[in-house]
Amino acid sequence: MANKFTDKSRRNDRLAEVFIRIGGIMVIISVVWILVMISKVALPLFYSPSAKNAANVKIPAAIGAGKVLAIGSDENQLGILVLDESGTFHFLKASDGSLSASIKVPAIPSGSLRVESAEYVGKSAYNLLWDNGAISSVAIELTSSKDKAGVVTLTHDVTAKDDLTFADGVGIKRSFARVIEGKGTVRVDQLTSGTLRVAHQIVEKGLLGNEKRNNTNTEINSPLPGRLSAVTVDSKGHYLYAGTDNGWLLRWDISEPGNVNLLESTPASENRQAITSLAMVLGDVSVAVGDASGTLTTWFPIKVAGSGEDRRLTKIHTLRPNQKNISSIIPSPRDKTLLSLSDAEIHVDHMTSERNLLTIRTASPAVIAALSPKGNSLVALDGNNTLTLWKMDIPHPEISFGTLFGKVWYEGYDKPEYAWQSSAANDDFEPKLSLVPLVFGTIKATLFAMLFAAPLALLGALYTSQFMSPKLKGRVKPVVEIMAAIPSVVIGFLAGLWLAPLIDKSVLTIFLSIVIVPFMLLFTIFFWKRIKTASLLQRATRGHEFVAMIPVVILGIYLAFLLSGFAEVNMFAGDFKQWLFSTLGVRYDQRNSIIIAIALGFAVIPIIFTIAEDAISNVPRNLTAASLALGASRWQTAWRVVLPSALPGVFSAVMIGFGRAIGETMIVLMATGNTPILSWSLFNGLRSLSANIAVEIPEAPLNSSLYRVLFLSAVLLFIFTFIINTGAEALRQRFRKKYGRY
Repeated sequence: MANKFTDKSRRNDRLAEVFIRIGGIMVIISVVWILVMISKVALPLFYSPSAKNAANVKIPAAIGAGKVLAIGSDENQLGILVLDESGTFHFLKASDGSLSASIKVPAIPSGSLRVESAEYVGKSAYNLLWDNGAISSVAIELTSSKDKAGVVTLTHDVTAKDDLTFADGVGIKRSFARVIEGKGTVRVDQLTSGTLRVAHQIVEKGLLGNEKRNNTNTEINSPLPGRLSAVTVDSKGHYLYAGTDNGWLLRWDISEPGNVNLLESTPASENRQAITSLAMVLGDVSVAVGDASGTLTTWFPIKVAGSGEDRRLTKIHTLRPNQKNISSIIPSPRDKTLLSLSDAEIHVDHMTSERNLLTIRTASPAVIAALSPKGNSLVALDGNNTLTLWKMDIPHPEISFGTLFGKVWYEGYDKPEYAWQSSAANDDFEPKLSLVPLVFGTIKATLFAMLFAAPLALLGALYTSQFMSPKLKGRVKPVVEIMAAIPSVVIGFLAGLWLAPLIDKSVLTIFLSIVIVPFMLLFTIFFWKRIKTASLLQRATRGHEFVAMIPVVILGIYLAFLLSGFAEVNMFAGDFKQWLFSTLGVRYDQRNSIIIAIALGFAVIPIIFTIAEDAISNVPRNLTAASLALGASRWQTAWRVVLPSALPGVFSAVMIGFGRAIGETMIVLMATGNTPILSWSLFNGLRSLSANIAVEIPEAPLNSSLYRVLFLSAVLLFIFTFIINTGAEALRQRFRKKYGRY
């Protein structure tokens, strides 16, 4: 009978071992699979862009031999538009180059015979300069579709825009016209005489609704550092930029009618190379500058020392240089990408990330190039009247290791910064997706929480195991373990709505308590030791010492509360938070790192306490007895014998608590202001990786850069946890070999 029972037990043990191994393997597979899946979503951030040749079209002879002034394409790479000097838009099918329609520009200014130049001003609109100096504006509609049989249908239209028209003029080489929102229009002419002229048409509405028009003309006759070689105007008509043939960049303020101010002139090209092309980057904050040597840079105004509130143009980004003279710069209508034409190459670069996305080589130098309204198609015209159409796939141009983990000089910033700002109210926003503030916030929250939780949990576990009476221990330990069952969302809710306002009102009391309470405890212990060992008080409190210390702690906190008012009035001018800001430059946020340390520490304490207490309690009693028999005190035994023997388990408790803190989401989300800043100050908030994922993922467009960066954040969080756990296990095994098997 005994043999049968033994054999059955062995079979059950072997079966249990098999199931445990299978379960362990499944856990490992699941964890690895999770990592693979989130990495799969994040990996496309680093895919290389591509440009696929979609069509090569020879301009049909039916269009005529007129000069081509503008070209364009639709987003499906099925249709191409061509504007010739007669003012006719021709729409071609990209598949075979056949002519779909030719539409004459409506409302041609009287006395005009041909178009001198055409400027693309975004949103499928062109400003046309006619041979008599008049300006008109048209909007183009070009869409395409393909049926199941492969037949392509183009839909096209040309509409005049009445809100932007200017009368004729003489001696105009090139012209720029802009609508001033709510005021009228402005026109900037580059004259054949080498000067610039600014004309405003301002419309003012009276109380009765009648309109009053005020026209002003201002010619810029002031001496320039060189001959004008490139000119551009921002889309709102506020600033005029010009480049010279000896490398100078000039900026005028033209926002006020009749008042044109030269704000600055600065050398913008090394070796005084001629500036050959200027273009405003999407958003009108930065200006792209190309010179005769092929150098491409971007500039925007920043505050510099000694200039007060004035801003000065500063070179911010230097992009990959072209081989030869840059003939044209084409800004993307969707992001901060720039296309630069040089000889037989077209460079595609992103300003913020400073990445060279593509280098497209053409059979012969491109004369004109244009992007589709969505920026996914590029069409170029060469000197042989051949149109080449490319389908461009540039999924995440703003992402690079530099923008994710390095300092970046963003538009509007006075210096390079680590910044996270994923969205804004306007479409020309420059995404700031640096992960450094989030990693910093994660580490900061975890360290502060561990500094609060680890000493309390470990000392509590040591006291509970070695000094507390068994009866009281049987009540205290389950209560602490139940704390682990409190949902983190409840802790975060209480921390954000109850604890944060409470500490906001009594922050000075907290700091005084940190000093007064330990001092009073040490003072009490000092006199406690003077009481005879066999006294009635010592016998009554043996194993319940911490209960006797509770009144001392309460008294210390009350004393700190009484002293805080006196200290605030006499030492901090009656307002501690204002004193922090005015004297130390530290701003106090209601939801700050103190709240995180307490709330997150409260969530971590039960885990560390339970595991550490079990490890300490499992130290063999013969070690304790031997130490006491040799004359060591109970504290010496606990500190020098028990704790080193239990060190592997204690270390595991701390590291498990660390892992719990680093991945916490709801407490960090609700108890801080979620401000992604780099500051070790206790009085500032933070934003962690996990909280950022929770905040951003519901609003992140599917497969967008933000969406994939959030998954990359999850990969980093996974890697951090893996490294911490691996390192902790290695150290635990080392401690285990050093201090025994416990």
